[in-house]
Amino acid sequence: MSSMLVAIILIVASLAIAYYLVKKLTVLVINAVLGILLLAILNSLHVMEWIGRQDLGYSLATILICAIGGVPGVLILVLLNIFGITL
Repeated sequence: MSSMLVAIILIVASLAIAYYLVKKLTVLVINAVLGILLLAILNSLHVMEWIGRQDLGYSLATILICAIGGVPGVLILVLLNIFGITL
């Protein structure tokens, strides 16, 4: 009887952990997609040229920063570009 209770507790705990990880992973994926979309929108509308700077472009570094950092990553790239630091 106690082994059955331990098995049920382990199953419930692993399902709770899996649910938590999938929930966090979903948020990260959505943030990464929004970051890449924001980069594409900024480049297609030439927003950086409005303030006298070059567009951010699509180098491997900028895409990785946008994919990993999401929307805050794009904002960091914009600020770096405004201050004259390009990647």
